[in-house]
Amino acid sequence: MKYLVMVECTQADYEGMRGKANDISPAWSQEEIQAMYAFMGALTDDLAESGEMIDAQGLVEPARTRLVAPGDDGKPVVTDGPYGETKELLAGYWVLDCASLERVTEIAERVLECPQPAGARRYPVVIRPIDSGSADV
Repeated sequence: MKYLVMVECTQADYEGMRGKANDISPAWSQEEIQAMYAFMGALTDDLAESGEMIDAQGLVEPARTRLVAPGDDGKPVVTDGPYGETKELLAGYWVLDCASLERVTEIAERVLECPQPAGARRYPVVIRPIDSGSADV
């Protein structure tokens, strides 16, 4: 079964990672950033070696995103991020092919072990099975 494993964050978290402390995130040091990237790289390498990884990507900060929504008049309304009505946004993901929900849950638990500075907010890891095109809807 294929699964989408997602990690979340906010614009404030990205600012903290750039060394700007705020009410959501402490300022990250370069050592803490490097530890996070090393952890995520090792995890992704392990998933590639096990044959479970299909794809993995980190995403840019919400401030560099765009929202296209239907307007009241039916015409598209384009908004640059971040979006005040949205608390957490997708920060990155893995598409995995795992033998079971239990296995992908083990992987999500490992993601939670990613190092970060004291006081940084921990977000849940979201697991979504990918629809195989069957009538499982």
